[in-house]
Amino acid sequence: MTIDATISSASVKGLLHAVTQCGADAKTLCQAVALDSTQLEDPDGRVPMATMQRLWVLAIQASGDPHLDLHMAEHVHYSSYGVLAHLLMHCPTLGVAIQTLCRYQDIVCNGTRISLRHLGDSVELVIDITSPAIVYPHVVLNSELSIYLHMLRLLSGQSIAIEAVHLAYPAPADTREHVRVFAPASVQFGTPYSALRLPATVLALPISTADPQLLVLLEPHAAALLARLYELPALPDRVRHELLRLLVQSEPTLVAVADTLGLSPRILQRQLRQDGHSYQQLLDEVRRELAERHLRDPILSIKDITLLLGFSEPSVFVRAFRRWTGQTPGMFRRTAQ
Repeated sequence: MTIDATISSASVKGLLHAVTQCGADAKTLCQAVALDSTQLEDPDGRVPMATMQRLWVLAIQASGDPHLDLHMAEHVHYSSYGVLAHLLMHCPTLGVAIQTLCRYQDIVCNGTRISLRHLGDSVELVIDITSPAIVYPHVVLNSELSIYLHMLRLLSGQSIAIEAVHLAYPAPADTREHVRVFAPASVQFGTPYSALRLPATVLALPISTADPQLLVLLEPHAAALLARLYELPALPDRVRHELLRLLVQSEPTLVAVADTLGLSPRILQRQLRQDGHSYQQLLDEVRRELAERHLRDPILSIKDITLLLGFSEPSVFVRAFRRWTGQTPGMFRRTAQ
């Protein structure tokens, strides 16, 4: 079973802090994406990637900053990103810190994968998008690469001059802010992969805040958080996973989902109630998330989306979507684009 992508509560709080600095109301944004602020109180808490993606769109609009993703490092110090940030601060060299980042990056976001590639006298810190829930990859790539560059400079205490930035999405109409943020590197768009290219010599740079004893204390906690991410998901998450799989064929029934989980329908309903959920609630949540994702794709017609969500006809889908969101699919599509 695949694990649904999530992001740390610290990352979500970082984005909300940034929009607050821009004069927007974080509480209103949380309400707009149905994000309970109590979810953010746990420093090791997780938020679904799909929720974070919706929050990014609203945050950029509310902040009035079209380049908020590129400016995250200017608003939020990397140390606010939790145990992983503190782990990196106590690594002996930048090379060890990057290896540690690659090993434990899922603690912050398990919808992307970071790797280090050696290219002669250069190295590349490569970011791959791995989650289909990331429907705005440019936002994720811009924010992560700019934050990592800022982090490497702060850890080393040096103004590291990166050699190049690769961005695996088409060039926007105006690239001046990209050029400023990543200066003096050449910024290349539409590349096969996204990465920061650095001189290989930076790997040997010492980290002045390194403390071997604290590193030994922090790493087991990071390892435990990583292991927890990949434990068997809770029953509601397993139901959501089966709903996503079965919706491709037709409207999934309670009996069909229970059968795939090896449970009787009655036991499935009872266990969901104990977790504060119902089968219909989970089905509606999955359909709504998929509907909003599909409506952002201009290629798909309302009839196509109706079939993808397992509805019998477009009018049934339209009524359901209005019940979920208070607007028609057409209205949502116009505002989303």
